[in-house]
Amino acid sequence: MCEYGFAENTDYCSFLSDRSDGKAGKPRTDHQLTIEMAKELCMLQRNDKGKQARTYFIELEKAWNTPEMIMSRALRMAEDQLKSVKLLNSKLTVENQIMQPKADYFDELVDRNLLTNFRETAKELEIKPKQFVAFLVDKKYIYRDKRGKLMPYADKNNGLFEIKETFNEKTQWSGTQTLVTPKGRETFRLLCLDLAS
Repeated sequence: MCEYGFAENTDYCSFLSDRSDGKAGKPRTDHQLTIEMAKELCMLQRNDKGKQARTYFIELEKAWNTPEMIMSRALRMAEDQLKSVKLLNSKLTVENQIMQPKADYFDELVDRNLLTNFRETAKELEIKPKQFVAFLVDKKYIYRDKRGKLMPYADKNNGLFEIKETFNEKTQWSGTQTLVTPKGRETFRLLCLDLAS
């Protein structure tokens, strides 16, 4: 059958086997065929066995290509893809849950636009927070309202402060907060040089 272009170790493998006829003697050379070569041989044979093999493969191909089988394979593929998408979706959901607090914190920073509260500003200016607040109250930049909240005087708030709505996740506190702008930090840095030293 090598005249049909079959190659050893690709289409078939040769090996020595014991004689099956029970006679004594040297082992004989036998061959193990690949499925593809066996199919080709069946198609090449011009006898009843060859016809039987050809009929079998034709019927197999017909069954494989029926609308039901095509739909069945398509549904299986769709189910596999859906499982992959669901797995990816669950991974993304977990990653989103992990990243959400970081994103919220970043959004808050961006939203605050480099604004700082009184404690952060005092820390940057290397002044004690109570001393910094007392200085601002004394110089009439801020005052305490009826609830004790620090609020800026309108006439001195020339871009030094911003009032923002805030919400604290940990304490569930919500309300307004007076924040110091970059312009305010620079102004107070120059005004508080004596306090820092």
